[in-house]
Amino acid sequence: MISELIKQCRSYRLFYQDVEIADSDLLEMVENARLSASARNFQSLKYILSNTSAKNNLIFPHLAWAGYLKDWKGPQEGERPSAYIIMLNDTEITNNFFCDDGIAAQSILLTAVEKGLGGCIVGSVNRDKLRDDLSIPERYQILHVLALGKPSETVVIESVGLDGEIKYWRDENQVHHVPKRSIDEIVLKY
Repeated sequence: MISELIKQCRSYRLFYQDVEIADSDLLEMVENARLSASARNFQSLKYILSNTSAKNNLIFPHLAWAGYLKDWKGPQEGERPSAYIIMLNDTEITNNFFCDDGIAAQSILLTAVEKGLGGCIVGSVNRDKLRDDLSIPERYQILHVLALGKPSETVVIESVGLDGEIKYWRDENQVHHVPKRSIDEIVLKY
C-alpha cells in the first residue's frame, strides 16, 4: 500500500482550485508530520495553514513554479492550489533542524495523496515578501511552502533515456513527464 501512495505522490502544479480542503484535512496532514521522526526529537518545525482565497492570494505571488519549464509562469487562476502549508523552523528551539523538513513534507504529501489530493513542495519562495505579507515573526525561518489541492494534471514517471536527461517536461497534451533513474543506477555494488 505504501508503494502505491509513493507512486501517486508526484509534484502536482495544476489543481482544481474550486475543490476546497477542509481545516480538519490540513490538521490531519500536520498531525502526521508531528508524529513523524524528528532529529534529536527537537520538534522545531511549525506550520501556517491556509485554505481561504484571501490568504491563498497573499501566498501565491511569492512562489516560483517548475524551474525546468522556462516558458511556464505557473498555474493560472482556476488551476491554483486551494490550500497551502507553510513550513517554518522555530529558531528559538534550534537553528539545525537536520532533515526534519523533508520527513515532515513527505508525511504531509502522503497524507494528501491518501485523501485523493496532491501537492508540491515549493522551495523557490520570496521569503522576505511572504514574511511581510503574513506578518510572520523573525524567529520563524521560512523553509518551504507546500501547495495542496485536487490535481487537475496527469504526472507520469518515465525512465531516464540514453541521453541521461533528468529534466521533467510536458508534452503537447500537457501530461507532465518525470524521468527517474533506474534502480540499477542508484544501488551501488561496492
